[in-house]
Amino acid sequence: MIIIPARLASTRFPKKVLADIGGVPMVIRTARRVQELDDVMVAADDESIIRTCADYGIPATLTSTTHKSGTDRVNECAQLMELPDDEPVINIQADEPFIEAEVITLLQERIEKLRRRKDAFVMVSCYNAVNAETARDPNLVKVVVNARHEAIYFSRAPIPYNRSGAATYFGHIGIYGFTKKSLHDFCALDDAPVEDIEKLEQLRAIYHGLPISMVKVTSTGFGIDTPEDLARAKEIFGIE
Repeated sequence: MIIIPARLASTRFPKKVLADIGGVPMVIRTARRVQELDDVMVAADDESIIRTCADYGIPATLTSTTHKSGTDRVNECAQLMELPDDEPVINIQADEPFIEAEVITLLQERIEKLRRRKDAFVMVSCYNAVNAETARDPNLVKVVVNARHEAIYFSRAPIPYNRSGAATYFGHIGIYGFTKKSLHDFCALDDAPVEDIEKLEQLRAIYHGLPISMVKVTSTGFGIDTPEDLARAKEIFGIE
């Protein structure tokens, strides 16, 4: 099950998820991008998003307006749908309209590997290599991984610090896969101090000693955080 959390309010880009991309609202373009890979549900916080999804034949459900994060919204949706505890749940942000199918497929494969291994906690995400200039953008989250392909830390700062002059930077791609139980367990954790400092919810898992399995991918897609991002995306992908 792919669940797309969609929040109408956005500080940097008001009503971002309904922004027009070639005549199609952003949340719809994202849903269409992935609906051939799995069942899709939009978890929305506003009736206007529900109506938009209905207009395009995309399943959607209304969730609380008080959620702190998209993951909490996805968790509520998974609970409302009464999915089995071991059901894979993939969280794709509504502002990822250019995410590649290959990225989702690799994420699904890693989730299945961890499920077969019967890991107690399953949380998976993706990353790709970025250059030093891109790494300086605080809107792009960076990640450092260990030898087991697990995240050590995420930051808006360019990490690792390049003292030797030979640093390689990895950008986090903000999609997540869980089992339904692991998703619920994650959302039940206390917030981590560092999570509130960086404004990165995934740091909660690391703070509490839970593994985030990371999949390295090749991706040219990127999340839309600002109107400038949307203009750049339209230019790159040739959309009027």
